[in-house]
Amino acid sequence: MNTIVKNWHIVSVFDGEELIGKVLWGTCVDDMTYRFATGDYISTSKIVEISPNTQLIKTASGSLYQVIGEGKKAEVQMRDFQLLRHGFSPEQITQLNLAPNGFFH
Repeated sequence: MNTIVKNWHIVSVFDGEELIGKVLWGTCVDDMTYRFATGDYISTSKIVEISPNTQLIKTASGSLYQVIGEGKKAEVQMRDFQLLRHGFSPEQITQLNLAPNGFFH
């Protein structure tokens, strides 16, 4: 096992209506590869395999993640993908997109 993740989301990344791929986003519980500290957010490369029975997720980079607890599904547009990669949760991205134009500038 490489990395254990809680408070996780399977995030579908879209470019308009086209699905680009899915990534895992969540919080690190334990990481045997020492890439993440406990409590760090994790945003993975593209998911290539999900095994619901074992709660294992494999990514395009070859990393293996065990997810614990109940996960959620989320969607983001490609234009917001960098926010996800920089630690914003899918819920935070949704809230940013709902804010009036110019609210954060």
